[in-house]
Amino acid sequence: MKSRFAPSPTGYLHIGGARTALFAWAWAKKQQGSFVLRIEDTDTQRSTQASVEAILEGMSWLALDYDEGPFYQTDRFERYQEIIQQLLNEDKAYYCECSKERLQSLREKLTEQGEKAKYDGRCRDKKLRSGVVRFNNPLDGFVHFNDVVKGAISIGNQELDDLIIARSDGTPTYNLTVVVDDHDMGIDTVIRGDDHINNTPRQINLYEALGWALPEFAHLPMILGTDGARLSKRHGAVSVMAYRDEGFLPDALLNYLVRLGWSHGDQEVFSIDEIVALFELKNINKAPASFNPEKLLWLNQAYIKSASAEYLIEQLDWHLKRQLIDTSTGPSLEAVVKHLQTRSKTLVEMADGMKMFYQDFATFDAALAQKQFKDSQPIELLFNKLSALDEWLADNIKEQIKQVCSELDIGFGKIGQPFRLALSGNGNAGNIDIVAELVGQKRTLARLKMALDYMAQSGDE
Repeated sequence: MKSRFAPSPTGYLHIGGARTALFAWAWAKKQQGSFVLRIEDTDTQRSTQASVEAILEGMSWLALDYDEGPFYQTDRFERYQEIIQQLLNEDKAYYCECSKERLQSLREKLTEQGEKAKYDGRCRDKKLRSGVVRFNNPLDGFVHFNDVVKGAISIGNQELDDLIIARSDGTPTYNLTVVVDDHDMGIDTVIRGDDHINNTPRQINLYEALGWALPEFAHLPMILGTDGARLSKRHGAVSVMAYRDEGFLPDALLNYLVRLGWSHGDQEVFSIDEIVALFELKNINKAPASFNPEKLLWLNQAYIKSASAEYLIEQLDWHLKRQLIDTSTGPSLEAVVKHLQTRSKTLVEMADGMKMFYQDFATFDAALAQKQFKDSQPIELLFNKLSALDEWLADNIKEQIKQVCSELDIGFGKIGQPFRLALSGNGNAGNIDIVAELVGQKRTLARLKMALDYMAQSGDE
């Protein structure tokens, strides 16, 4: 059993495409079959190598491994020409020399008359030898097919026109290449977005004209933004790799995508193995799915909290390099990740939070410093006590903080808040005893000294 993902390399791998790839991948894995990646690059005017690389990068990041491919349609032009010639020889296709002006005029006329704008077959019987090549679509009867998602669909052939299967320069068009490829590659189930559903009857007629067995069709509902309009750039990131850049885990994004139009009871969180085990095309919803960024963020945070430190370190590598954070010297990366994972919604947040452990800073947040750095006595006493510590452990650090509070008869906030700012520079730190242990004795004391110097300078002013 085979399924395929067949994107056009005219842009990035977007969310809708990634969901299609995921559903086709999960179906193939569930059937213990093959998943094929095919790059539909016959539109040479719009296809780019950068887009091909973006698609491959997105598939790799999502770990949607393909068993066959990537195949490129531009490598198969000879095969398409063979099929086009076969259809011409069998009078199942013909050349058409109608000008763009005539076709535009025809469309306008039919539209004014309230009729469907389609080609009128003027060149059908002219036996021309040049021009575009049109498929000789049946003039009567119906095309019937049972879509796995949409159910039974029936279209009258009088609704369809003689579609162009080759341009005047000989290059094949989408509806021809997709049929030839799916047949030659043995695709059993064509899983794609429902924006392709109008092409399906035309493609079925091509299959039948060529005497080929039909695959099963499953057209996925579209994805909408929170405003009910089709998902687009104005709803936020729609490129898969943009979600990587924003700090989302690939597993979290896959989990979210699989729930856009598919369900298994009330379950929300699925491992990849569970997706494969439970996935059924028949459980895909007919109605459009709504993309909710807040739900995705919640899911990402849940994944970060439950993930192993090893996995998070692997996924963090790109972000650490991007932010030029060198973790080769300093505390254990695993220990820092374990500390931050309960308080990070994204890997970008986690990487930002890691800076205090591996990078020094030159200034404090001015507004917070003005508020927190008012009394130097607690910080000075804490500095002296921490300087004398022989074992730099969180419990020992915590005990010294308690002693400062006791000796000065102050509440924890009087020392905890300025200590937190001194440690982080921006006040964003978790449990200060654990943070101080990870930052290390030398760096902690240096930052407390910097806070004392700041207060001394502020006092002088």
